[in-house]
Amino acid sequence: MLIRTRNAGLDIPSSEITPEDTYLNRRKFIAAAGALAAGHLAAPALGGNANKAFARSGQDFSDATDELGDEVNQYEHITTYNNFYEFGTDKRDPSRNSGDFQPEPWTVEVNGHVGKPGTYALEDLLRPHTEEDRIYRLRCVEAWSMVIPWRGIPLADVISRLEPTGSANYVQLKTVIRPEEMPGQRRPILPWPYLEGLRMDEAMNPLTLLVTGVYGRGLLNQNGAPLRLMAPWKYGFKNVKSIVEISFVEEMPHNTWNVSTPNEYGFFANVNPEVDHPRWSQARERRIGEFLRRPTLMFNGYGDQVARMYEGMDLAKWY
Repeated sequence: MLIRTRNAGLDIPSSEITPEDTYLNRRKFIAAAGALAAGHLAAPALGGNANKAFARSGQDFSDATDELGDEVNQYEHITTYNNFYEFGTDKRDPSRNSGDFQPEPWTVEVNGHVGKPGTYALEDLLRPHTEEDRIYRLRCVEAWSMVIPWRGIPLADVISRLEPTGSANYVQLKTVIRPEEMPGQRRPILPWPYLEGLRMDEAMNPLTLLVTGVYGRGLLNQNGAPLRLMAPWKYGFKNVKSIVEISFVEEMPHNTWNVSTPNEYGFFANVNPEVDHPRWSQARERRIGEFLRRPTLMFNGYGDQVARMYEGMDLAKWY
């Protein structure tokens, strides 16, 4: 179903110490994965929703690696240790507090400098593109990281079908506001709604995904159901969740963390080990599930695919 409306209007950082219960042994993980595959994906303990529109039978990623050979994080890490301030500031809050969130049905408003504005049902916005699995690293500014198998659709494919005009230099994305379902929005933790943006060439980069699933299954509430962004060469706060609006704009859009704390969070948010956060070094990171830190890679290791977009820019200034 397509609902079209013409002329539609346009970290508080937490501890870097990995909680003890994230260090789950392999036997426990395999048993849990088997239970999930048997149909317990939406168990209340995970506070999630199986996102029926895009749910899959579930693929075993427990021995998968990314292009650098790093192992994928365990499913429990990915679904119980999250940044999603709409559900609370503690890393456990999203999995504990997102059970009341309703990601179906879902619509996304498209507006701005675009040839096909409207309010789209999610399945129509994404159709006819085929979802694909990609294993990306996610690095957060608090110096922790994960390797996550995402399922999604290239944002470039959706943008091309929406036909942006020559005045569309940036894409702005907005998270839903539902304080009755998202308890973090009942407090002024951040200026709601959560906004993020990409330059058009960043949005069209083949790495950039509109994510609909994780670990071979439908996206859970705590992971940003039913639709979130993934730009893997940027810090995690760029990857806006539960998207309800895509705006094509001429000027650089606001993004929430930059508005809230401009001296700490820039618009581009490219992973750069040579640029420290004002309150901590970003030169090393701790992979969730590991004890020792590892060097942070420029552009999170995706330099071959993205560095050309920033040639000639001062990346210490344009952080």
